[in-house]
Amino acid sequence: MEMENLATRLSCRTKHEPLHPPISQKIHLQPDLSFRHFSYTTTLMGILQGNCALGNWRSQSSILPVSHGNTSSIVKPVPPAFIGAPMENSKAFITKDLALFGVLKTALAPFERVKLLMQNQNHLIKSSQLPKPYNGILDCFARTIRNEGVLSLWRGYTAMTLADVSLKVMRFATFRYALSREDIQWTYPRLLVLDSVVIVTNQLLFYPFLYAGARMATDVKAIGSTGNWQFNGIVDVFRKTLKSDGIAGLYRGFNIRLAEFGMMGAVSAGLKPWKQHYSSLLQNNVFSRHMVKFGFGICANMAIYPLDTVNKRMMMTSGAVKYKSTRQAIAQIMKTEGLKSFYSGAGAEILSCAVYKGTVLLIIYVADVIRAAKEKNDYCSRSTMEGSLRQMTRH
Repeated sequence: MEMENLATRLSCRTKHEPLHPPISQKIHLQPDLSFRHFSYTTTLMGILQGNCALGNWRSQSSILPVSHGNTSSIVKPVPPAFIGAPMENSKAFITKDLALFGVLKTALAPFERVKLLMQNQNHLIKSSQLPKPYNGILDCFARTIRNEGVLSLWRGYTAMTLADVSLKVMRFATFRYALSREDIQWTYPRLLVLDSVVIVTNQLLFYPFLYAGARMATDVKAIGSTGNWQFNGIVDVFRKTLKSDGIAGLYRGFNIRLAEFGMMGAVSAGLKPWKQHYSSLLQNNVFSRHMVKFGFGICANMAIYPLDTVNKRMMMTSGAVKYKSTRQAIAQIMKTEGLKSFYSGAGAEILSCAVYKGTVLLIIYVADVIRAAKEKNDYCSRSTMEGSLRQMTRH
């Protein structure tokens, strides 16, 4: 019997899961851990995917009260098995997550610019900035590189990334504040109001950077090296906009931007039960589960994409003929360009999401492989040492 036990241990296979679950399990609200009756989520995917920080992270806290309807409960303290988890709640871990987010945004910046160019190409043609429409994503890439150079694909990236990262930082800071307030019973409506305040505050502070990034990304130099861009940087965008339109010009499309957040929250809440249902059916297949989440994510993005188109079109009118209101902008686009125009550039958006999700999955897979190999080697070393000590003890 002792030899059988020793052989089992030397086979480097455990009967239970490892002490710390792999990254692929951490990114789900209900990990497949049969002997741990609690929900464990990581801040990594909350930051990468832009989920509602407070709602999704509440299960990490050992002090955060959570209420459902008229009943309330306190999340149980994290079990000892997770006390040594790698910096999940530390500032260093969040810094690494934000750095990873920045790297991904850098890699996807060319897709973002192509999406914006195709999304606003009708306006660019009307304003004589673009001689003819693009014939698809590849044509947009080719013409942009030919006329402006490869590095122009990252034009406007800095400003837009600053706006995106700032929102995630503010959400995390608010989450930390919520954890520190043990005296407050965090019902879902309170969490929703708190997150909404964070979003509105962030947009008030950083929307001009999003505007500057969009204006730079849609600034076309169509006649090669002899042409000039309209804007020569973020400061130049601010200076020219303030001169022509005042402070209101920097906030063109602000209302529809807030409506995007509200619409995304409503659509995500409506799709969540279906997403959880299909994810539970595929709980043993990590890849398929992520494909389901990717599909639902694309559905949500396409649902709000027309609002994003209107937002970008209203940004483009600063310094030119303005729409009197969001309603007029929608009516004008529908009347002059048709319904199809609201989805211009949607293909680039889907491609960008696919590359983003694929990169995240690759990172998760590589991290899991490295971690599993390290645990296996460590366990083999311990088992071999214990076996040697037993033999020495017998002799």
